[in-house]
Amino acid sequence: MKNQIMLIDGMALLFRSFYATAMSGYFMVNSKGIPTNGIHGFVKHMMTAVNTYKPSHVICCWDMGSSTFRTEMYNDYKGNRGAPPEELIPQFDLVKDVVESFDIPNVGLSGYEADDCIGTLARQYSQDSEVIILTGDQDILQLLDDNIMVLIMKKGIGNYAEYTSESFLEEKGIRPQQMVDLKALMGDTSDNYPGVRGIGEKTALKLLQQFETIEGILENVENLTKGQKTKIKEDLDMLHLSRKLARIHCEVPINCSLEDALIRIDREKVYEKFTELEFKGLDQFIS
Repeated sequence: MKNQIMLIDGMALLFRSFYATAMSGYFMVNSKGIPTNGIHGFVKHMMTAVNTYKPSHVICCWDMGSSTFRTEMYNDYKGNRGAPPEELIPQFDLVKDVVESFDIPNVGLSGYEADDCIGTLARQYSQDSEVIILTGDQDILQLLDDNIMVLIMKKGIGNYAEYTSESFLEEKGIRPQQMVDLKALMGDTSDNYPGVRGIGEKTALKLLQQFETIEGILENVENLTKGQKTKIKEDLDMLHLSRKLARIHCEVPINCSLEDALIRIDREKVYEKFTELEFKGLDQFIS
């Protein structure tokens, strides 16, 4: 039987969990004065996915600071994001301690994003294992492959949009690998790069369905509408830069042995951490 390896986008789970209760001013501050709402929700998200899909191995990947090779390429990359709320800051390190208490490896490397670590590990493992990626971020869909499935978290706990290469092609009309060129054309407001100004998802999809790649579009640029041709020629440099920013880097110098990632939860160790943080109501997730 094939190994089934779950790769978790730690930041996606933590941020989602934090904002789910922070909006109503509920931070679950414990007796030591530490807010724990994000970590509490994180455990629910992580363990619901683990209990639902029952992977044989689990690894959690993290961003390691805001400075990456992408910010070196383009100073404004993610420049629209403010500083994290002060109630979230102490939870960044603590959540990794909680993951450790589950004996789940934390993986991350300075200069790269969690997506790059996920991409690197997914490529390595998918050669002879099945990989499930848990995230809230559509960018990761470019990694879909024969042995790689993506779960995009939806509202609530345990609700996912499940993607395979086939379902992605059916929904979007392009292959997962073309997603990088799609993002290069239409840009990404959440990551703060513009792509080609004036070209949205609908036009970008149409162009890629017709011409396959950015190279294909540029070879046929004279056949485009006057508006499309003008926009692409005016933003050609940004088009190429946006493609570099959109592509997940799958050669990060990291590794994680499958032996370390084997799921074997020591409940006493986890309970000890829960007691320390004064968590209640999580027993059902590790019973």
